[in-house]
Amino acid sequence: LTGLAPDGGLFVPRELPRLPWPPPVVDADAAGPLDPEDAAGPRDREDADWRPVARWAAEEFFPSVDPAALHPISDSALDFPVPLVEVEPNLWVLELFHGPTHAFKDVGARFMAGLMASLEAPAKGGVRTVLVATSGDTGGAVASAFHGLVGYRVVALFPQGGISERQRRQMTTLGGNVRAVAVDGSFDDCQRLVKEAFRDQDLSREQGLTSANSINVGRLLPQAFYYVHAAARLDSPHFFVPAGNLGNLCAGLLAWKAGMPAAGFTAAVNENRGFVDYLEGADFKARPSVPTTSSAMDVGDPSNLERIRWLFGGEDQAVRRHVSGVSVSQEEVARCIGDLYRRTGYVADPHTAVAYEAASRRGDNGGRPRVVLATAHPAKFPDTVEQAIGREVELPPGLSKIQDRNEEMIGITAELTALATVLRERGARHD
Repeated sequence: LTGLAPDGGLFVPRELPRLPWPPPVVDADAAGPLDPEDAAGPRDREDADWRPVARWAAEEFFPSVDPAALHPISDSALDFPVPLVEVEPNLWVLELFHGPTHAFKDVGARFMAGLMASLEAPAKGGVRTVLVATSGDTGGAVASAFHGLVGYRVVALFPQGGISERQRRQMTTLGGNVRAVAVDGSFDDCQRLVKEAFRDQDLSREQGLTSANSINVGRLLPQAFYYVHAAARLDSPHFFVPAGNLGNLCAGLLAWKAGMPAAGFTAAVNENRGFVDYLEGADFKARPSVPTTSSAMDVGDPSNLERIRWLFGGEDQAVRRHVSGVSVSQEEVARCIGDLYRRTGYVADPHTAVAYEAASRRGDNGGRPRVVLATAHPAKFPDTVEQAIGREVELPPGLSKIQDRNEEMIGITAELTALATVLRERGARHD
């Protein structure tokens, strides 16, 4: 509920769970049918129903929450399929984009919204403000998860011109308790503003601030569930993770440290290669982000590097022994999308293509399964994808219904005073 720690740092678990591997066999019908709006296509829907494993993992990662309360939250939040698709021999894609906003951020955002609503009754006559910075998909997922939830409002910051139109529309067409804010700057500026707002104790208390970025451990931990889902079906896979703010990678490493078997992790980045340079031995230094077609990964100062270092006892060499890194250019992304489609018929978005290219470079991985995390639906990035494959990408339900809606947003400079004005426009929180 606090989001950022009082000293400006990040919360971490006091101790990691010890997963009693393998997950037990659980009743796949207990949670009811999956959301019929977005089927998993030709894949086996039973295999795509990951809720039983997610429910089990939720108990392990949230031990202080009564399972009687936790199970309904998990089942309701994660009521969409997460299929594993073998695109090429022993090279699998874990599709995380079948939720309502067609991005992997739906997992953490929906679980966190359900958990917060369960744990905290709304303040009488006031609201809690969910302040979030987004480089693309986080804002839409958080806005969707909290939209209409009594006692909460969302203020989502995004870099002006730095996300796709369809990503923007997922925030700007909701209205109600969602305010979309275009910042004259980069994602790193947005993230900095969020942290500055939390450090301003008067502003934070007055507005009841919490965060739904992966800086919030409540949004990060549920992302471990889909790693567990994949590892329960494949024998010690090597995960290839599209990496920007490093929350997705950190969630996988948390699951592995908790006992989930994995052959390794590769952080796949675009031209924003600061983390890869660090993995290759350089001291990490924040740097300005470079705009690319995989915009959600355009991060020059990733917050979750702190947590990853903590997971390895602060030992940089330990991180480097267990995590490898690959940087992929925009030209290589476009070529990968086109080549993959022509060879297999599979359509990948630019972020997934970064990880797929990294997996392809690894060869057969010594016979171990390679799992690429597919983080967004390709229809979110029509310019890049359609040019690469030579045809239109069909819009999924969550995107088609926002195409003709009016947009509402406000523009600000990258200064805390400008953000504070926006936060106070709807009045302070009255406890």
